[in-house]
Amino acid sequence: MITRAGWGTLAASVLLYAVAAPLGYQQAGALSIGGIVAVGAGLLWTLRRPRLEVRREVTPVKVARGEAAIAMLRVTNRGRWRRDALEAHDTCRDTAIVVAVPPLARNSTGTVSYRLPTRRRGETPVGPLRLDRADPFGLARRTTSYGQADLLLVRPRTVPLEPLNSGRQRHLDGSASRSPSGTITFNGVRDYVIGDDLRHIHWRSTARTGTLMVKELEDVSLPYTTTILDTRAESYGDDDEFELAVDAAASVAWSASRRRFPVRLLTGAGELLSVKGGGEESEEVLDRLALVERTADAETPMDSVRRAGSGGALVLVTGARTALTGVASVRRRFDQVVCVWVGASSGDRPPLVPGVTVIEIGELAELAAAWPR
Repeated sequence: MITRAGWGTLAASVLLYAVAAPLGYQQAGALSIGGIVAVGAGLLWTLRRPRLEVRREVTPVKVARGEAAIAMLRVTNRGRWRRDALEAHDTCRDTAIVVAVPPLARNSTGTVSYRLPTRRRGETPVGPLRLDRADPFGLARRTTSYGQADLLLVRPRTVPLEPLNSGRQRHLDGSASRSPSGTITFNGVRDYVIGDDLRHIHWRSTARTGTLMVKELEDVSLPYTTTILDTRAESYGDDDEFELAVDAAASVAWSASRRRFPVRLLTGAGELLSVKGGGEESEEVLDRLALVERTADAETPMDSVRRAGSGGALVLVTGARTALTGVASVRRRFDQVVCVWVGASSGDRPPLVPGVTVIEIGELAELAAAWPR
């Protein structure tokens, strides 16, 4: 395509020719024709597309916010002739990264690696590689894309936290009961799947529906954590405060899940996920929280608390001080309640809410230091 300089040269040449030709100025006419020819030559210069094969590898494909992620490009010259060094651009979300491609002989491959920006959480598309080919005078330019776009998932940062004490049956001597007797509770019914214990078939529901139904049993002796993340746009002063809130909620849910304790995670858009705990499910917690955004129409934390049910521990992460006092009314529904308030420190002590542990943090490391033990 013709650049601004090319269009300017073309317009000036046409105008010069229109003025010079009627007056018989041959030199000016020749100059205007030269300008038009230069623009045409520039278009021909950029018409030829370099034959390159581009493969990209992003390592790792999932990374915590702020940690290092590397992209490695393998560029192969499939043309007939040697290709001189090129300056290409790879895109990572809204950031353009300059990639210096080394000189390549015919059918040879060059490798280029560079660091990807990981400051912003979310699904980050990387690529495709763009090569801008311009003529020596900058009158014409052609942009060509090579390869496919890859995805880098930037997840929240986390700090390890101890699971909150809730739901575990304890004796007077402080020991916890691990006997299944009295800790398995009926939680509902669901459709039978191959492999279910036939002793758990709920015959009354089976007779009513005509389909085999089995009882869902839940071990209430395990610490159960309900984490609520306030995603209202007005609850946070800027994006950094919201990112810190997501990091805090991720730390709570991830720490409990990786120890194989059940976790339920809710946001202003509803329930994000509910897991029984384990290595794979703790990774799913981070994957889902990587895509959470704050919105203007998100529901209030108290609406989420009402949907959360009761029992176990409740952790509310918010940037609004007004949301802290609302949980006092539901304190008796949970074994333990913790409110994490995110924001710049005002110098005042956090508001005292009876029966609720309030933690004020300005950075993620403060959460681990103030977390109940």
